[in-house]
Amino acid sequence: MVHVLSGRTLIRPTDPERSRAFYGERLGLAVFREFGTGPDRGVVYFLGGGFLELSGRSRTPMPPDPAVRLWLQVADVTAAHEELRAKGVEIVRPPAKEPWGLVEMWIADPDGTPIVLVEVPADHPIRYRPGI
Repeated sequence: MVHVLSGRTLIRPTDPERSRAFYGERLGLAVFREFGTGPDRGVVYFLGGGFLELSGRSRTPMPPDPAVRLWLQVADVTAAHEELRAKGVEIVRPPAKEPWGLVEMWIADPDGTPIVLVEVPADHPIRYRPGI
């Protein structure tokens, strides 16, 4: 078995500065580390238990893969909705309780990568399992 020490999601944006502004300023992700210099420098953000790395540059815009999305758990999706809307982030889908019990809100990064912000209610099986 491979012993994984850490992991991260890697994104190659078409406009690194625009993506750094989105993830760092609008979403407010904290910087873990930066590397390189100039407009194409890389930035690694803390992402809960993992990391999100913006590095390099995609020369041609690629349509987002519908099977890939960022799933970010937040404490209060309604508060996140208000904060992001105030910062000018386009809300693809406002907060809604899903049939599976999670409260989800959808946004997208500047290149169209889908981002799902998720609130796990206190009584949801992810948090609470009766009888255990």
